Amino acid sequence: MNKGILNTVNQDFINKHIDTDIAFLLLRSHSELEIDIKLLLEQIEAKKRSKKKLSSWFQTKNIYYPNKLNIEQTSSEVTAEYKSKIISGNSIIDLTGGFGVDCFYFAKQFRKVTHCEINTQLSEIVKHNYQQLKTLNIQTVAADGISYLKKVNSKFDWIYIDPSRRHDSKGKVFFLKDCLPNVPEHLDLLFSYSENILIKTSPLLDLSVGIIELKHVKSIHIVAVNNEVKELLWILEKDINTQKINIETVNIKDNHKEFFRFNFYKENSAKVQYSLPLTYLYEPNSAILKSGGFNSVSEQLKAKKLRQHSHLYTSNEIIAFPGRAFKIDKILSYNKKQFRKSGITKANITTRNFPDSVENIRKKLGVKNGGDIYIFATTNLEGQKLLIICSKFS
Repeated sequence: MNKGILNTVNQDFINKHIDTDIAFLLLRSHSELEIDIKLLLEQIEAKKRSKKKLSSWFQTKNIYYPNKLNIEQTSSEVTAEYKSKIISGNSIIDLTGGFGVDCFYFAKQFRKVTHCEINTQLSEIVKHNYQQLKTLNIQTVAADGISYLKKVNSKFDWIYIDPSRRHDSKGKVFFLKDCLPNVPEHLDLLFSYSENILIKTSPLLDLSVGIIELKHVKSIHIVAVNNEVKELLWILEKDINTQKINIETVNIKDNHKEFFRFNFYKENSAKVQYSLPLTYLYEPNSAILKSGGFNSVSEQLKAKKLRQHSHLYTSNEIIAFPGRAFKIDKILSYNKKQFRKSGITKANITTRNFPDSVENIRKKLGVKNGGDIYIFATTNLEGQKLLIICSKFS
């Protein structure tokens, strides 16, 4: 950590050029600066990336930024705030602290927070930033979290871990045993220091695989922001009955949140109703699509599915649905000649359980992207390939 970056001249330079092209700045002479311009450009790039993702940091004076990779990998404030509100207690330890965004929000819910980070320079940066953010109940420890845990003679209400995938792991199959730290390997140790564990993983992890590896899963939160799944949150509890695993999905939008929950083991037995397309069409949000709770959606919301694997729903009466809702305007067979009679030349196309890709459909039908018309290419209850023409329903 180069503290020279924090002097007034350099901070003014960073703030003044936050929207300036980096290549332009690199080519110019900066005789007024007493520090390598590349260090300031790294700060500018990292701060730019924080503007929307980490607004509290962006708006606070004298924040020191790590490299842009750390910014890319850290939780956003939106997801950090969410995870801080699903747990509570007196003390929590973060074994994989990183840039410290999650701990910043844990500090609003817990009296004592411990932030462990093996990278000593990053740990120093985080400690400095907490002082600027006036967060005083976080202890920063420059050490490997697992090693530190073995040394302390105290228990915690919660342990939090955000394991990272090892660079030498091969293939596309994602297992927690391939991450650092290896959580499954250390479960007994972790439960000797706390009865409650919160684990954040990438959305790439298959739910069934995670449940098998972690053994003590109480619930799984699937967190999406503006319909993009950002992270999976695994709540583990010692001696929990794992036949009652709740799946909690949330899609955090700009003005509201969409929630849906179901029991993982009751999904297959949930009663599903099927129907040909009716008056309205519904597309589940990305968190539900990741969860696989398609039967539970039909049972709980009284929404009829178009077909087992189509994952689109329909009804005659409008219902509050965690996803997008559309008014069905017309239904066409997947036929180029018939489609051209509709006069549609521009539309948003989505495929669900359909043999052709969106690109091929556009080429075949001669449809450009965009506009106010939405086309769902799907397969109905009778096995017919359909184009459901819709308009967005507010």
